[in-house]
Amino acid sequence: MIPEVRTARLLLRGWTDADRAPYAALNADPRVREFLGPLLTPEEASAQLDRIVAHWETHGFGLWCVDLDGTCIGFTGLSSPGFMAGVEVGWRLAAAHWGQGYATEAARAALSFGFGHAGLDEIVSLTAVQNVRSRRVMEKLGMTRDPHDDFDHPYAPPELRRHVLYRLSYDAWFADDERESWRR
Repeated sequence: MIPEVRTARLLLRGWTDADRAPYAALNADPRVREFLGPLLTPEEASAQLDRIVAHWETHGFGLWCVDLDGTCIGFTGLSSPGFMAGVEVGWRLAAAHWGQGYATEAARAALSFGFGHAGLDEIVSLTAVQNVRSRRVMEKLGMTRDPHDDFDHPYAPPELRRHVLYRLSYDAWFADDERESWRR
C-alpha cells in the first residue's frame, strides 16, 4: 500500500485507474518531455505507471501521484534509477502547474519520507544539463552539485545525454532544526 503524504497544498497519494489519462497526457506534452526524450504513447505511459506502482511494492518507496484539489497533476517521489547506485528524488508536473512551487513542495515531502521513513543516508537528483528549471528546484531543496559527478546518461537521446548530479545527505537535510521530528 502506498502511504499518503499531505503538504500545505498537495496530496501525495497512490495511483488509481483514473490517473492513467492525465498521466498519458502529461507524457504526450512536448514541453514536459523536453529534457526527457520522445513523447510517450498512451500505452507506453500506462506501462510506465504499472512499473511505478511495482517499484513501491519492491522497495517500500516510489513515485506518488501529485494530487491538487482532486486532480492528478503529475508525480514526485523516490526511485532507484537502475543504471546507477542510489535513490533519486524526482518530479514531473503538467506544464500548467509549473512556476507555482509545487515541484519543490512535493519534493521536500519526498525527501522527508526518504530520510525519515525509508532510512536513506543520501538522495540524489539528476537531469540533463540544459534543464535549468529542475536544477533550480534541486538547489532550492538544498542539494549540491560537484561537476566531477556529472555523467553521460546511458538511455538519454544524444542531445540530452550529458547529465548533472545533485546530492543531499541525511546529515545536511537534518541540519535544519525544523526537520528534527523526522530524525531517526
